[in-house]
Amino acid sequence: MVDRVSAKDTDWDGVRLHVVTGKGGTGKTTVAAALALALAAGGRRVLLVEVEGRQGIAQLFDCPPLPYEERRVAVAPDGGDVYALAIDTEEALVEYLEMFYSLKRAGKAMSKLGVVDFVTTIAPGLRDVILTGKTSEAVRRKNKDGSFVYDAVVMDAPPTGRITKFLNVNDEVSGLAKVGPIRNHADTVMKVVRSPETAVHFVTLLEEMPVQETMDGIHDLHAVGLPVGGVFVNMEHPPLLPAETLAAAADGTLDVEEIVRGVKAAGLEQDAERIAAVLAAEATAHARRTALQEREKERLATVEQPRYTLPLLSDGMDLAGLYELAGALREQGAA
Repeated sequence: MVDRVSAKDTDWDGVRLHVVTGKGGTGKTTVAAALALALAAGGRRVLLVEVEGRQGIAQLFDCPPLPYEERRVAVAPDGGDVYALAIDTEEALVEYLEMFYSLKRAGKAMSKLGVVDFVTTIAPGLRDVILTGKTSEAVRRKNKDGSFVYDAVVMDAPPTGRITKFLNVNDEVSGLAKVGPIRNHADTVMKVVRSPETAVHFVTLLEEMPVQETMDGIHDLHAVGLPVGGVFVNMEHPPLLPAETLAAAADGTLDVEEIVRGVKAAGLEQDAERIAAVLAAEATAHARRTALQEREKERLATVEQPRYTLPLLSDGMDLAGLYELAGALREQGAA
């Protein structure tokens, strides 16, 4: 396990597709957006892709809902641009039909008739092929001079419990097509997904269930030969009390009378005992959470992946906070 604290280089030289997954509620969309900003810093061009249709990227960057087109949403530190794309499955399927079957008009008619929803419902593997295919196309896309349009692509991917199935589209389409455009398209996607240019990152909190899902997800990716990236520990709560005080709070031996004296010294003599009791209870809860975090850190230390830590932002998440997280990722060598 590599726990990067400070670095000038990046752990992911040569990686052009960063897939970000995590258990629901861990903040994977926030981490994906911060990673895109970090990767774009210094004059690079990065595409941030959303595949779940929640418009989470638009909310983070405080912009209107994204249409099905690539739009610039932020300027990175020291120059560089972050573009964003919210993939609409219906529009992507019409685009797919036009590209491989020259059926643009038919595709739009199918969309109006609801056939698109029907097709992707009975063949969910096709939906994943479309979503991953659009992303991998952006990774491969080049300018006329042969340079890549985007220096990197970041995908805000489905949750950890679905990520292996989502990315392993070759298996998903095996029951749909053995040959033909769908098969060929899936093979092209897998060449990108399985290549050294791809890394699948996991976002977790220092809590039992997210950490367990992260460890299970890493195991599952290794089992099918998909490239595992780093572990991003989000919203870590820093200890607010000295070690001795934390230990006393955890085992219930805090000196409540001393707290009462401190409350009175602060000019809160009336109801000092009640206030002291509340403070003692808060200290105990904080001590238990800190101990839980340390236990989960020890579990993550067994994982052979680079690990990055993002703090809990006291003022909540806004655009300024996103830039703060991007800076933290750069300092730790994640971009």
